[in-house]
Amino acid sequence: MMPTNQIQNIVHKLPKNFIWGTATSSYQVEGASFTDGKKASIWDDFVRVPGNIKNGDTADTACDQYHLYRDDIALLADMGVNAYRFSISWPRLLPEGTGTVNMKGVDFYKRLLDELHKKNITPYATLYHWDLPAALQKKGGWPNRDILGWFEEYTDAVIKHLGADIPNFIVLNEPAVIAYVGHYEGIHAPGIKSAKAMYATMHHLNMVHGKSYRQIKAALPKSNVASTYTHFPIYPVDDTPESAKAAELMMSIWSDGFFSPLFKGEYPKNIIDAVSPYIKAGDLEICRTPGDFLGINHYCPDYAKPVNEDIPARLTFAHNAGKIDPIGTTDLGWPIVPKGLYDALIDLKDRYNPKRIIITEGGGAFNDAPDKDGKIHDQRRIDYYAAYLEAALKAREDGVPLEGYFAWSFLDNFEWAEGFGPRFGLVYVDYLDKLKRMPKDSFFWFRELIRQTKLIS
Repeated sequence: MMPTNQIQNIVHKLPKNFIWGTATSSYQVEGASFTDGKKASIWDDFVRVPGNIKNGDTADTACDQYHLYRDDIALLADMGVNAYRFSISWPRLLPEGTGTVNMKGVDFYKRLLDELHKKNITPYATLYHWDLPAALQKKGGWPNRDILGWFEEYTDAVIKHLGADIPNFIVLNEPAVIAYVGHYEGIHAPGIKSAKAMYATMHHLNMVHGKSYRQIKAALPKSNVASTYTHFPIYPVDDTPESAKAAELMMSIWSDGFFSPLFKGEYPKNIIDAVSPYIKAGDLEICRTPGDFLGINHYCPDYAKPVNEDIPARLTFAHNAGKIDPIGTTDLGWPIVPKGLYDALIDLKDRYNPKRIIITEGGGAFNDAPDKDGKIHDQRRIDYYAAYLEAALKAREDGVPLEGYFAWSFLDNFEWAEGFGPRFGLVYVDYLDKLKRMPKDSFFWFRELIRQTKLIS
């Protein structure tokens, strides 16, 4: 375990009301993919295409939080977190995407929310964490502007049936991943490889955020409503002008294509021509909706290089960190660069000046297994969190309005195209033994950190 003085280095920089949470998403942990009226999402379809997912894994069962949620929330309470970020499965609530509401799905989320409230854990509910109903994909999915109406109906169902128990809404999770990885690279669902689909999706995501924000605030004016975005430095992979231009374009596609509409009601100049076919009169005013806080997910920096395609930039996770020196890599090969988080937060403050920021995801894949006594000594994860929290709190000291941190992830889970191989959890899940939960050393480290934070006078 990390020495107590290192915990103190973090604690003394925190306000007593700092938000401590962990995060999951519906498709990654719930399981019960076709139970009690739920129908397929795009991920249920995508995982069934040979070659899409490592080892042919699916999340049909995942961590089975659908049935084990009480045990999980008891663990959250034991850890001492004051917030839990989860997502609502659109096809569990509306199996066809629109139309009849599935009351068995509603009842599950009511039970989950009731249990959280009983344990004094504040819910942060994400409306969309990538699991679009498959029925809507058949109608064109995110590139189809009709998504604005479909999402409005979905949001209305959440408000009507669950809204009274949800004080914090996150409309969208990582829209850049949805647009770029799912609709340009095609390595996430729905597996589309098209620049036009990517740019249409980008604009429709920005519109959905603005419209859903207004819709929720009109019905539940006391709620906090925001979206959460992936943000990290993007460096040129080398010193050539071509790579510098690629990095600039990639930043526009990945970050500023969302932040600029969000805060300024405009798109970056180097992508506006590509997005403009999808913009209608009045759209940009709707997009200009900063939200009640800004959610940021951050893991590591990235690197851009030019390619001979319709978008002359490609994201590449670097196993060597190029111009910066990582303190190590995770078991996914992602560089560990705490300064990247500091730089990302300062960049947001300087260029967009958000009033409130919450880090809604952060963590690393470290695949430590139980020892002969059943203990999981994941010191590398503890070191990762200590370093990244120090960087985040340094940014807070330098003027970033940081209010909270959610560790990704509460549980080991299904990690999208990587399947069940990477383990991000504070809690180990034994996939071979009835999905047994086993808290890791990092779980207890966080528990002590949170305990000491609460002692701040």
